[in-house]
This record gives sequence, structure tokens and C-alpha cells, in this order.
Amino acid sequence: MREKLTVLVPSFNEEGNIEGCLKGLTWADEILVVDSYSTDRTVELARQYTDRVLQHEYVNSAAQKNWAIPLAAHQWVLVVDCDERVSPELRQEIESVLADPQGFDGFIIPRRNIFLGRPIRYCGWGPGDDTNVRLFKRDKGRYENKEVHADVVVDGGRVGKLRSPFVHRSYRNISHYLEKIHRYTDWSAGDVVKKGKPVGADKIILRPLATFFRMYVLKLGFLDGFHGLVLCALSSYYVMLKYVKAWERLRLEKWE
Repeated sequence: MREKLTVLVPSFNEEGNIEGCLKGLTWADEILVVDSYSTDRTVELARQYTDRVLQHEYVNSAAQKNWAIPLAAHQWVLVVDCDERVSPELRQEIESVLADPQGFDGFIIPRRNIFLGRPIRYCGWGPGDDTNVRLFKRDKGRYENKEVHADVVVDGGRVGKLRSPFVHRSYRNISHYLEKIHRYTDWSAGDVVKKGKPVGADKIILRPLATFFRMYVLKLGFLDGFHGLVLCALSSYYVMLKYVKAWERLRLEKWE
């Protein structure tokens, strides 16, 4: 016997991903898909795997998940994005800790990131670096109040760590990467603006350079070959774009 589990899957226009994700989750006691009013076949495909497909207006990732978590039917919640896969090894480990949580209220799960068809071992993207709380008690876990890259905070609880990673295929190609980072940098710029601090050349020039140096040199990204070089370069561009957008917003606010 083990504790029952709800898997929470946020979605928006994921018709190319959602079936692959949900097929690997049919062992869960409940699949709860929270859709942001997709305009493709995402909802239709999701309903082939679960009766619980809810739609809710999207503000940001953290707010969407925080809205959905209390709606889970079971005490334990696993959050899985559409571009992630739960391997048999991870399933087995999750079921093991649900059978005996050992006093923990949440668990960190690593991710194995696939970038342009290749697993990334370094760059700060390896399973040892990319870890977040993704399995937690419904009444204990909530996402931080951030527009992007929010983590789960387990209120007053103990947090353990699983060994088996999600398999994460975030980007189909470079065009898809650029499409996603334009959305994510919009949200990240919002977090920068909220802090109310000025954005100058140090952030627009030096921080992207520091990001590349940290990922490519300190985090051994060069060992990932040309894929590592491309990933580190694009990541530094992400940082520059985030601060340029924040600078633009702050200037517009001043003009108003």
C-alpha cells in the first residue's frame, strides 16, 4: 500500500507533447491537467487520458500551479510539465517513497536535459545541477510569487531528494528555443522591474558575459562539445535580453 498521488500537468498548445507525457503517467491515481485555453488539440488529446481537464486563465506559471494545487484530489502532488517524461525508474522511486515517506513532506527531483537531441551533462544543466521540489504534500507546497523560474516552498516541512531524473526535452530546434525565451524574458524582466533597481550597462553587458563564463568554463560546458558552446551562448543572450527588456520598461515608466 502507498499514499495516493495526483499528477498535475499544466498545458498550453502542447498537442505535440501532451500524449507522450500522459502515457507515462497512467499509473497515478489521478491526472489533473490545467490548461490555459489552448487553441490546438491539447484538451481533446488530454481527455483521452483523464476526465479532469480544467481550464484557467494564465497569468504566470507559479500562479497557474498555485491555483491548481488545492484542487488535487489526493494529498501527494507531482508536478510534471508537458515536455517532461517520467521514466520507469523515476516512477518506481516515487512509488517507493509514497509507500514510506519517512517523515518527509516534499522531494526534490533532478532533470536530465536534452538539448537539440543531445543529453547535456555540464553547463549547469546536468541532473546534479537542475533540481527542484516537484513531489510534495498538497497542503504544504506552494510556488514562490515570481513570474518565471519559481520554486516550490514546502511550508515548515522536511524535504528529501530522489535520485532518478525527469527526462526533459525542452526545445525542438533553435526557432523553438528563441520563441520560448522571448516569452520567458518578458516574465523575467517583470521580476527585475518589481525589484525597483536601476538597470545599467553592468547588467546588460557584464551579466551575460559572466553567465557564459560560469556555464562554459566553471560548469565545464566545453565538455559538452559544440552543443555546450551553443547552449552557453544562447543562455548569455537570454540574460542580456531579460535586462534590456527590464531597462526598456523602467524607461517607459519614467516617461509616463
